[in-house]
Amino acid sequence: HLASWCKVCPGNNESAGKLYSGKTGRGNPWLRTALVQMAHAGVKVKNAYLGALYRNLVGRLGPKKAIIAIVHRIIRAVHHMLLNREPWKDRGTDYLPEERKTHLTNRLRHRLEELGYAVTLQPKETAA
Repeated sequence: HLASWCKVCPGNNESAGKLYSGKTGRGNPWLRTALVQMAHAGVKVKNAYLGALYRNLVGRLGPKKAIIAIVHRIIRAVHHMLLNREPWKDRGTDYLPEERKTHLTNRLRHRLEELGYAVTLQPKETAA
């Protein structure tokens, strides 16, 4: 709700298979400008989660949409920090590949189980 109030929550307007505009809307221009500047500063930090996420998104979305996605992520983090009274914890650049690896492992395991296989996963032993 906070991201929607700040007008940085992209829409997904689809009806009968037809895609319509998903614009974020016009909110407070001062707040939006401050948030975009915050996102630009956040993606320039070396070895940080927001920078890694931006570099991941910019190839698919383009720079402007990727920055708005980062702003949305920042707003969600601010809401979480205010709600739980916690400080910001940077996940680091290694978080995204690890998250993808876990997601892919779970998805493939589930798919094999749907096909009728019993699956037990064990990590591969590394050579010392």
